[in-house]
Amino acid sequence: MTSRPGFAIRRHRDRRAPLAALVAAGAAVCLAAGTGVGLAGEAAPAPPASWRPGCADGCATTAAPLPAPHGPPTRVRVARIGVDADLAVLGLDAAGQLVPPADHDRAGWYGGGPAPGDPGPAVIAGHLDSRRGPAVFARLGELRAGDRIEVRRGGQPLAFRVTGSLRTRKDAFPTATVYGPTPGPELRLVTCGGAFDRRTGHYRDNVVVFAVAEPSADPLPRSAAG
Repeated sequence: MTSRPGFAIRRHRDRRAPLAALVAAGAAVCLAAGTGVGLAGEAAPAPPASWRPGCADGCATTAAPLPAPHGPPTRVRVARIGVDADLAVLGLDAAGQLVPPADHDRAGWYGGGPAPGDPGPAVIAGHLDSRRGPAVFARLGELRAGDRIEVRRGGQPLAFRVTGSLRTRKDAFPTATVYGPTPGPELRLVTCGGAFDRRTGHYRDNVVVFAVAEPSADPLPRSAAG
């Protein structure tokens, strides 16, 4: 896919990922035969993904302080749609596109950007489906404003509240809206959507859910996620 230069993106120190990486995370090129949020080809092995904590200069600090999380995120839970899944760290392939989770029942977060709980828009991507049936984010489009998301990080539950969602054609992906600066920690949950184009082997749209951080004093009950 082609990138759209000119948008400012939040990046971690020493992880100067190209704009195409985050565009690929949102304007996902889903793989043939309904394999979900396949952001990069699965034929070639990807380099190991990694993560370094800390936010780049200029990250917003105006939001009310939350307890500082430590370490990488390990799990995402979305009770309303029955998601309770491990998180993998996602890296880039040689073409600069985000490599999707190898397991269709597992979500992943983009390790080249803010981690959930850090200032900025953290990206969590997951497959819509596979050849075997629905995948981890099959019901992502059902989320509505006010729904809760919990991310586990360093053993600490981080609570987020959904503020809205959108479905957009990949060729008109609103990069600045999805990845632009935010006043505090936010989440972007991304998967594919819309019609499946059998000619190209790709879904035509993306579904993006927006969420903002909330105080973590009231974590979701363990029994809530189906």
